[in-house]
Amino acid sequence: MSHVDFGQPRGEPALLAPDSVSWRVFKNPVAMYIGGITAVLLEFAEPRVRSGVWDHTTFREDPLPRLKRTGLAAMVTVYAAHSVAEQMIAGVTRMHARVSGETPGGQAYEALDPELMNWVQATASFGFLQAYHQYVAPVSTTDRDRLYREAQPAARLYGAPAAPGSEAEQQALFQHMLPQLEAHPIVREFLEIIGSAGGLPLPLRPLGGLYLRAAVALLPAQIGSLLGLDDDYRLQSWQRRLVRASAAIADRPSFASQPAVQACERLGLPANYLFQRATPPVTR
Repeated sequence: MSHVDFGQPRGEPALLAPDSVSWRVFKNPVAMYIGGITAVLLEFAEPRVRSGVWDHTTFREDPLPRLKRTGLAAMVTVYAAHSVAEQMIAGVTRMHARVSGETPGGQAYEALDPELMNWVQATASFGFLQAYHQYVAPVSTTDRDRLYREAQPAARLYGAPAAPGSEAEQQALFQHMLPQLEAHPIVREFLEIIGSAGGLPLPLRPLGGLYLRAAVALLPAQIGSLLGLDDDYRLQSWQRRLVRASAAIADRPSFASQPAVQACERLGLPANYLFQRATPPVTR
């Protein structure tokens, strides 16, 4: 699915409602880029997921189209018409059904293993949510839990029956998976590939290195230390401010082709509907 018209069919709802937390969070392209890198780092820390991606996709040879397809899939899950999202998820699941193998350490894996799918779903929700929360606007505890609940229907369609439904469940899953996670040269190779690929729009390319650091900074402390990324990818305070400034600029309806804008118009909402809603107060 290389192209999706988020404006069609007219009037057809998405898997999630426009007033959902996910619609607010996923609209920001900078947060999506940073959060997507964080999610992949977490996925690659799990040896079976890492082998499945590295051995059965074109990630190493041609990373940009692969990343763009992954980002498009996230957009479809949130903003596309219900029928379009279900069709896309079914296609992805059929591809996953053909992926199996053995890690270099001798662990057998299948891409549709529910444990692995739960991990992939949890890392995606965590990465996108934390990128928005840290670099765009604070998301309240209540709304962070809402986002995890909102992800569950799509997660079940993907074959992740126990994807976390709250931030507490996400943290519990991360702790449960921690003994299985490991450092690996592929993690750094992935960062080097993305850093040299130039996949950002031209005005944002000078910030590419900062976005990589921003993504690493979102990793839970234990996992960041485990992967050995703390020193080489440390995000300085002035760099954090620059990332936030660029994310703030991106948090507006710049293009009519944005999935969030098209989805609003499909449902008869103003194009700037999501961009003029006040950010809810943070509750701790």
